[in-house]
Amino acid sequence: MSTMKNSKKKELRPALQDRPGGSSRRQFLRQTTVAGVAALLLPQRLTAEETRPFFIEGYAGQTSYAPGEEVTFHVSTSAPKFTLEIARMGLKAEVVWATKTPVPGAEHPIPENASSHGCGWPAALTVKIPADWRSGYYSVTMRASDSGEKFVHRGSRKMQADCYFVVRSAAPGRDTKILLQLSTNTYNAYNNWGGTSLYAYNGRGNVQGNRVSIERPPSSQFAVWELPFVQWAERNGYQIDYSANSDLEFRPELLQRYRLVLSVGHDEYWSGSMRDNLERFIGNGGNVAFFSGNTCCWQVRSEDQGRALTCFKQNYFVDPAFSAREFKTLSTAWSHHLLKRPENQLTGVGFLWGGFRRSHGQFMDDPAEYTVHRPEHWVFQGAGLKRGDVFGGKDTIVGYEADGCELEWRDGLPFPTHKDGTPETFTVLSTCPVRWHPDDCEWYERWEKGRTGAACMGLYTRGGTVFNAATTDWSHGLLGADKVVERITKNVLDHLSK
Repeated sequence: MSTMKNSKKKELRPALQDRPGGSSRRQFLRQTTVAGVAALLLPQRLTAEETRPFFIEGYAGQTSYAPGEEVTFHVSTSAPKFTLEIARMGLKAEVVWATKTPVPGAEHPIPENASSHGCGWPAALTVKIPADWRSGYYSVTMRASDSGEKFVHRGSRKMQADCYFVVRSAAPGRDTKILLQLSTNTYNAYNNWGGTSLYAYNGRGNVQGNRVSIERPPSSQFAVWELPFVQWAERNGYQIDYSANSDLEFRPELLQRYRLVLSVGHDEYWSGSMRDNLERFIGNGGNVAFFSGNTCCWQVRSEDQGRALTCFKQNYFVDPAFSAREFKTLSTAWSHHLLKRPENQLTGVGFLWGGFRRSHGQFMDDPAEYTVHRPEHWVFQGAGLKRGDVFGGKDTIVGYEADGCELEWRDGLPFPTHKDGTPETFTVLSTCPVRWHPDDCEWYERWEKGRTGAACMGLYTRGGTVFNAATTDWSHGLLGADKVVERITKNVLDHLSK
């Protein structure tokens, strides 16, 4: 999703939830419209209590858990009872737990600052995670029904809501040397439940927030980007352990158990500690593969022991760190000249020299594909490619957002200039033209409007090896069974996980 621009973005799913009772706006309008018509037809049989919105919603107490720990579920519903089901999402949805009898329901108020400081609802249910639950992304489905008991004249109504949590491995690194850290910070940044997100376009009154809490009904981007990757990996025999973004910050000891750390999809928001710990891992010989784009774009600060994120973004001058001249922790773009720590130094490429492809009006009619420049590299082994070949266009793998670096061309081949922080050993393997939307340049006073950059797939070695596919939509090529995308992914996983 767009990072710089706040006015022209679209959500992955409707999430306007600044309404009474907590239903989605569409559900709320539909229900109140139906109720209004019924009130006209049968005014003597309906009361205010009976026509209020019927809803259920909730959240897990934390983002990440280990087996043996207790996950709490904080649920608010207008129904007298509800049920809850937990499923691990992989090649298929595997239901691992469900309530045997309905749980008593209760409705809880939504604080005015719920989006920034959470709901504070009590735990309605607690589940101890068994030792045999596999590491993974766990989807939680909450279902409520009035069963026709209270609203006899209208029949039974049913509704469900979802939340999620991540289960880490009971024995990190024992069964696999690959760790996938999910982009949970990004999920939270786009969540506007309770009023605002870190974006104005979907905030109440078009207001952009600067703090977002996990203690509220969540949104997730897992199904869009990470799930296709996970399903492909499991189908091809790869076992992967999971963590949340915050685990890189608060549990850095996990990293030493693995050879390869993965970032997939839209891994946009990173704290300083996350980055410090991963760079230390690389310096000690660990490997990283970024099958993602717009990666590590914004610096955030974790608050309340990881239960909230702060990021002032383009309004960096309002950040208390700015007035205190503590630019190292300034919550703005990592590439900002005051911060002086472009993401290129970690990932090899960045969004300032990247941009949009087949989105935000940029290159809408052009194929979203990579052109091969160095087919002899081990990354392309077995792909059957030659210089100048293209791949990925069928599944538009270059986009929605992509990262690049400043390039110079010699004898028809691209080379990094290294002026933007790209490591000296970075090799560009494939490129595709990308560009910012013109309005996105306004917030960053040193950026030149109208410049066309390039998504740059490549890698570098500095202690460990870092590969970067440099695009959010890489996993869409796996979903579409693109043979070249599959071969490259397999080469990277096999080579870097040893």
